[in-house]
Amino acid sequence: MIPSSPDDGVKRQGRILLVEDDDRLAPLVVRHLVDSGFQVDWAVDAAAADAHLRAHPVDLAVLDIMLPGEDGLSLCRRIRRDHGIGIIMVTARGQEADRIRGLDLGADDYLPKPYSLWELEARAKAVLRRCVRASPAAPPAIHHAGPFRIDAGSRAASLHGQALDLTRTEFDLLARLAAEPGRVFSRDMLLECVRGGETDAFDRAVDTHVSNLRRKIGDDPKAPTFIRTVWGVGYRFHLS
Repeated sequence: MIPSSPDDGVKRQGRILLVEDDDRLAPLVVRHLVDSGFQVDWAVDAAAADAHLRAHPVDLAVLDIMLPGEDGLSLCRRIRRDHGIGIIMVTARGQEADRIRGLDLGADDYLPKPYSLWELEARAKAVLRRCVRASPAAPPAIHHAGPFRIDAGSRAASLHGQALDLTRTEFDLLARLAAEPGRVFSRDMLLECVRGGETDAFDRAVDTHVSNLRRKIGDDPKAPTFIRTVWGVGYRFHLS
């Protein structure tokens, strides 16, 4: 059974699913987020999270990597595949490889333990703001950039007619870069794009996402065709 915050009539900022097996930490996180205006549900493992996601609408999942049984990375991959929601990965591990792996699987942000409850709140708000902006009320806009077709309405992209399997962040990066071919985007500008204005994310976030995006569009990192590095500044999108 997953404890839920009560539907008390208060207008809430979004519904969060916390997947955390630490029964000392989880109630503190739930209480803080509820007091901050979120509706929060708590699952102790991947199986409980899957069951909850099948039965209830969720806007954001906060996943601990170290879970009993199936780990949070596998769960992250499945959530990204089956549900169009934001994901924040949380773990006590400090290795860079864990951060990169989580982002590669589709996480929108990463927070190492121990973390500040206020920082988690701020990052949750940032991811949710970006999700709202990514769901335009206007009619869907389809943008063609050379061999790319980018559909903002369905958040789908294709290259030479072949669908691209992109994470939420990779799609946002591609859409931003391809909208203005030739323009140089600094890492700070792209970090704001992919983090919804949350500028204190770790340094390699943009480079990691660009590397993953290049791989998926077949861009050779040593001689990329489309996403070119402007050394010391950032990236630009190139169309011949």
